[in-house]
Amino acid sequence: MDGVVVFDLFGVIARTQTPQARWRIEQLAGVSGEVFWDAYWECRPAYDEGQPSEEYWRAVANSLGTRFENVEALVAADLASWCDADGRMVTLVTELAEQGRTLGLLSNIIEDLVPRFEARHDDWLRHFASLTYSCRIGVAKPDPRAFEICAERLGVRPADVVFFDDNEHNVAAARKVGMTAELFVSPTQVRELLAV
Repeated sequence: MDGVVVFDLFGVIARTQTPQARWRIEQLAGVSGEVFWDAYWECRPAYDEGQPSEEYWRAVANSLGTRFENVEALVAADLASWCDADGRMVTLVTELAEQGRTLGLLSNIIEDLVPRFEARHDDWLRHFASLTYSCRIGVAKPDPRAFEICAERLGVRPADVVFFDDNEHNVAAARKVGMTAELFVSPTQVRELLAV
């Protein structure tokens, strides 16, 4: 596949939360299981679009009908749970950059996490021509505007973009704006599709 390559971050290049990290967050919240994670994710879109951390955790607590005793610790544990990257994908990103491919990143990400993640992964994030973060553009995937802004920042049309995401809704939304979009499965899949 030719064209500018845009990757989602979490679940594609960056790892998702480990069971241990999720357990730690549950312990700090004092609520566990599906009921907690349902509230966590239901409240997340506004957080991804720039809502302050305290407001997000207050919304989660309200949804659960409770009050969190230590919001600072919850914020810290949550941030720490999203900071690891998949070395195989980092290698692939580096190879694509060395081949001269133009790369972009389009991520639903919270503001507090951006500086922490960038400081930890600057060595490979520098390969991206544009880093489009939901919290900084005020819209999150699958909103069509997120994909359009990403393409605009890369100086191309959506039709010139090959996009990889691990969320089917985001893939469908990217296709609606004209991108070639694939549901991410593995680094091997990406290599085969991009002929790396």
